[in-house]
Amino acid sequence: MAQVPQTFLDALAVRSWCGLALRALGQVRGEIDAINVYPVADGDTGTNLYLTLESAATAVEAVFAGHEAGRDAGRAAAPGRTAGPSLADAVHAMAHGALIGARGNSGTILAQLLRGMAQVFADGGETPHTDGPGLRLALRHAADSARQAVAHPVEGTVLSVASAAADAAAGTEGDCGTVALAAYEGARAALAATPGQLAVLARAGVVDAGGRGLVAVLAALVETFTGEPPAVEPVAVSAAPAAGADTGGETAPEAVHAVVCADGPETPEDGGPAFEVTYLLEAADAPVARLRERLDTLGDSLVVVGGDGLWNVHVHVDDAGAAVEAGVEAGRPYRIRITHFGAGDVHTTGAERPARERVQRAVVAAVPGAGLAGLYTEAGATTVLARPEEPLASGELVEAVRRAHAREVVLLPNDADLRLTAAAAADQARAEGIRVALIPTRSPVQGIAALAVHEPERRFDEDVVQMTSAAGATRYAEVAVAERQSWTMAGICQAGDVLGLIDGDVAVIGADVTATAEAVLDRMLAAGGELVTLVLGDDAPTGIAAHLESRVRESYLAVDTITYHGGQDAVLLIGVE
Repeated sequence: MAQVPQTFLDALAVRSWCGLALRALGQVRGEIDAINVYPVADGDTGTNLYLTLESAATAVEAVFAGHEAGRDAGRAAAPGRTAGPSLADAVHAMAHGALIGARGNSGTILAQLLRGMAQVFADGGETPHTDGPGLRLALRHAADSARQAVAHPVEGTVLSVASAAADAAAGTEGDCGTVALAAYEGARAALAATPGQLAVLARAGVVDAGGRGLVAVLAALVETFTGEPPAVEPVAVSAAPAAGADTGGETAPEAVHAVVCADGPETPEDGGPAFEVTYLLEAADAPVARLRERLDTLGDSLVVVGGDGLWNVHVHVDDAGAAVEAGVEAGRPYRIRITHFGAGDVHTTGAERPARERVQRAVVAAVPGAGLAGLYTEAGATTVLARPEEPLASGELVEAVRRAHAREVVLLPNDADLRLTAAAAADQARAEGIRVALIPTRSPVQGIAALAVHEPERRFDEDVVQMTSAAGATRYAEVAVAERQSWTMAGICQAGDVLGLIDGDVAVIGADVTATAEAVLDRMLAAGGELVTLVLGDDAPTGIAAHLESRVRESYLAVDTITYHGGQDAVLLIGVE
């Protein structure tokens, strides 16, 4: 059934475009994943683009739903009121949704492209840019702003495809449908040329994955304005790169057919950094400028998009903790995601990283602090950062399970309040064909104990039993500051009191953090123990770790102590095994 065409750009056209683009990416996401060889051959570009666009489309639908609810409430007072959301409301929602939902290198760049277009569409005042010339202007601004967001732009990537689309549109007169079709054709031609610009694509015999996705998004734009999708023909891929073609860069997505060599895609000759780090960041412009410089020295594939106090940061690094700490220095990072590229890779004697295959088993963990995220990631786990003020949704855990790219997954919620959420995520992942075991860890220290005995070479059931036993044998405690007056198992506490919680219940109420922590530790070790784990929060007093380590050494023979900087909100986490 043909799409009803939109003759000019309005909120309904934005809604239609998002829906059609999401459908288009859904149809080709597997194909795009299969040709994803640059900048890292991890086979997720199509998925990342789809998830980014899904977040944008969801935000636009929420604007329409909110307006509909408001209209129903006001119908009695204003009969005949039929106007929908404004164009500015719709494009702002699209851009914001893409920004907060951006995934991976390609998704982050797509978010900036949508943001660049939204800035033009929403900046027309009484005469908004809703016609062909306005669309030309929006495509140009989108391509330029995306290129500016990438620390080291490389030709032969989605950036080249976006620029070509804008160039083709700039030389076209007519309505939105005519301009959109010109942009689409320009993008397709540029996509076919990407192997001649980027040697890694030519060797693999594929077009750029990110650029391919962008062509799909532009095809949806054509359908929005004309009512019919553009004709799609296979793209002939040239195997010979242009002289001096750069072998570094980014990726792109869409509805053209790529040629893939029989022996599979190759990857960049440089093995590359070990981790992908992404996070949302609340910060002013000046600190973000310094952050760009800092991250540029730490790794590559750096993309920072956003503005107006909210940014999406993406970088590939070897030191994930340093990348997160740089974000802390710039502002408030959250929704931190750290992915270990090495999971499932089989490294050759040369430095090449082959295309990522699905590994047999992985561990996915929710953690409450950036330091803990780094610790878990170094141990090989895929992590999701959980904040008390922003409870994790089951969808975020499902996404982490997908990112782990494994046939079998051990899920560690590390919080009693996340158990039901984790169970829902496990059920959804099982429905997708992934074998998932949920270990009901109630604290990150129990997760650390479980991860310490994890052995992927064991049978899945045996591994889960050993990890569950280790977690269950670990008593856990927390030292925190009370925010309000409350009744507890240890009596009434006042705001500002220091609370010592053992296995989830308040056991000690004190006035000093170090003294309270010592009392908690004594109570726990009274029942015996061989290893004490201390995880320091950002507000832990200077010297508390040394004091507690000395206390254990002097009073409890044969008990070892290990200390980590976790960065969680709680002042201190304690585990006793």
